[in-house]
Amino acid sequence: MRQFNRFRGTKGFITMWERVIRFRYMITEEAKKRCQILAFWEKHGTSATTEAFNIKRRILFVWQEKLRNGHGKLESLNPIKKTPKNKRKRIWDTRILEEIKRLRNDHNNLGKEKLHPLLLDFCDAYGLKCPGVSTVGRLMKDLGGLRIFPQKVSHFGKIKKVNRNKILRKPKDFKALYPGHCIAFDTIEKQRNGQRMYIIVAIDLYTRIAFALGTKSHASNTMAHFLHLISMMFPYEIKHVLSDNGSEFKKYFSSLTGKKSITHFHTYPRTPKMNAHCERLNRSLQEEFIDYNVNLLFDDITLFNKKFADYLTFYNEKRVHTAFKNKLSPLQFMIQSNHYKINLPEECKNGWTYTFISYLFC
Repeated sequence: MRQFNRFRGTKGFITMWERVIRFRYMITEEAKKRCQILAFWEKHGTSATTEAFNIKRRILFVWQEKLRNGHGKLESLNPIKKTPKNKRKRIWDTRILEEIKRLRNDHNNLGKEKLHPLLLDFCDAYGLKCPGVSTVGRLMKDLGGLRIFPQKVSHFGKIKKVNRNKILRKPKDFKALYPGHCIAFDTIEKQRNGQRMYIIVAIDLYTRIAFALGTKSHASNTMAHFLHLISMMFPYEIKHVLSDNGSEFKKYFSSLTGKKSITHFHTYPRTPKMNAHCERLNRSLQEEFIDYNVNLLFDDITLFNKKFADYLTFYNEKRVHTAFKNKLSPLQFMIQSNHYKINLPEECKNGWTYTFISYLFC
């Protein structure tokens, strides 16, 4: 005889049924504790039990009766739900509920704080008591959330909601542990007579080695080229990059990180402190070089970048860093660290220090 599965196509039913079968006879920790108290009661008597466990005498008899009715199964001592069968419900005029629906429909996803003044005008006009801001939020939740999502039509003709792209955020406990573990990026913008110029900045969070470049554009292809240059110059493999949520870190930049198997972390919106190292580097660069050569940035960007390269060489080679207690420069720290290891061709050993530094920062 052919058999049919009555629940075929019912999503999640089999999993739910397996859990019901598995946990229907589950003994909770509270039931075990109650069983121990009953055993203590049988051995030492009522007075000692009530004093030792601070419970009332009648509770002991209630548990004893439950255990007897359950034929000695410890599952009968499991706590039962105390949720009331009939819960209180918010009762408001239907006109107020309809107005909330209309406002949310006319003004997509308007929050409760923004919606409350509009609802207050409506209630005053009709002589109704207006709910508070928090109550408006609860009423919207009771009505199903009243949230509207952007929609698109698939090639099958079905309407689907447009899902937001999930962005990988920087973990709160993340800490750079070795060179190349994470390189942070940011942009400095300068204006003069309506013209804009940009300085794109990057810093290795472990060694504090800085990279920067003046440019006329900070589009994603420019940032991708900048990342490619850093990966060519930096002697370590880059594992993570950190940036804000700007458009310059999308498209080509994101595509390049994917090709190089680099994890791209983003900061939370309006949270520059998550990229504090790069923000502090921006201040140092502006106070020590950019603010004194800002006109050169607009007049001759090639000459600006040449002078900027000389300054960055000084910054990385000789300028001591506060992170190293003003004892070492970023390059000195990198060389003295246990992670420093670089393989150069045999014929380049003579004068390798000068060659390497010139290639890295010039």
